[in-house]
Amino acid sequence: MTSRPLFLVAILASVFAGCSRPAPEVKSVAPAADPEPPPDQSRHFPEAGLVKMDRVPIHLLGKKFMPGGNLASYKRGKLEYQQFLGKMPDPDHAAFLLLDWNKELKGARYLAHMGGYFGFDGSLAGGQPIYVFTKGAWIAGIRGLPEDKADGIAREFAARL
Repeated sequence: MTSRPLFLVAILASVFAGCSRPAPEVKSVAPAADPEPPPDQSRHFPEAGLVKMDRVPIHLLGKKFMPGGNLASYKRGKLEYQQFLGKMPDPDHAAFLLLDWNKELKGARYLAHMGGYFGFDGSLAGGQPIYVFTKGAWIAGIRGLPEDKADGIAREFAARL
């Protein structure tokens, strides 16, 4: 009989030993690398008056809701402005970004003929004008021009997409 309690103790010990988990392996995590810049889409931008072309990896125009994209700076006579372009995975993503722009812009007005908005950037002092639209999976726009001047440039830009 004395061997029976030892046998039970041995079984219980093996059961409890099987229930314990080894300590998790601690892995060091390297800091995230800088995001890759988006593809060069300069072929979609007009060359006349182009001063500078940038590929912005994230937060195009400093907007947290915007992914990366291409940003072109222009000077035509006294006019200085920027055109921006981002490629989304599909047209639905571009449309949802347009709703974010609607919330962001002060005095946003829907532009039915372009499927976009015109308003003023509330995050900048003085509120720079922004004309933003979608075309398929593209989100595009002009910053720094009044609506009447931006409209013609936006139409030309949309034709290039």
